[in-house]
Amino acid sequence: MNENVKWVAAAVAVVGLSIGAVVFRDKWWRERGTPEKPAATLPAAEPEPAPPPEEPAVRHPLPPPPAPLPKLADSDVPMRNAIAELTGEEFVQQFVIPTNLVRHIVVSIDNLPNEKVAERLRPVRAAPGSFAASGSEESPVLDPANYERYQPIVRMVTALDTGTLVATYVRYYPLFQESYESLGHAPEYFNDRVIEVIDHLLATPDIQGPIALVRPGVLYEYADAGIESRSAGQKALIRMGSENAGAVKAKLRELRAALVAQRPAG
Repeated sequence: MNENVKWVAAAVAVVGLSIGAVVFRDKWWRERGTPEKPAATLPAAEPEPAPPPEEPAVRHPLPPPPAPLPKLADSDVPMRNAIAELTGEEFVQQFVIPTNLVRHIVVSIDNLPNEKVAERLRPVRAAPGSFAASGSEESPVLDPANYERYQPIVRMVTALDTGTLVATYVRYYPLFQESYESLGHAPEYFNDRVIEVIDHLLATPDIQGPIALVRPGVLYEYADAGIESRSAGQKALIRMGSENAGAVKAKLRELRAALVAQRPAG
């Protein structure tokens, strides 16, 4: 199984500093025959030009930042320092990948509701240890030892001061918006996407008891097709265990409420 739990931790620990892989869609072209000429002798009327698309309404606006910001290209050091102030230097040294931080945070958050998260664009390193399965070879299950691997990160996430987290997020928000638009999302609002991703993660089912696995190839998969078909973010929450996932969801609810409360007056 891919270690997508690290992006869920980033979505909580660093979403306040900001919470995919770019998807290319093929264009399908159809050949059309030559249309018949109209029977009338007058030329066909020119079609009315389509109105320009309306910019999407911002659902969850944020106040302007309180001070000038560095340029996006120069933001790695101040962003790393901001994360260290929130999480502690030890967490940063152990988990944070300190290059292109804003872009990688934005891409990872944006991709959590997708099937996969871009491995090369991750903002944090994997949790220590390796994935473990137990049970028989014919009927493997998710080993509860996996849950213990994520407890240090979950404890850190739940201990974060939400007010400081959100204040730092608002402080650096224009950089996240700029990076989000550079992915082709203009004029969409990144904070709206953050709320949407939080809601998606909160919709993850709470699964109790042993979780059956299968191993069709090198990697394990969930035996339940309903679980396996879920997004990278939801499967990551399931994989960290019910107790850990519940703690993360509680922090996400708290964070969501604080972000919504940032709406400017008037």
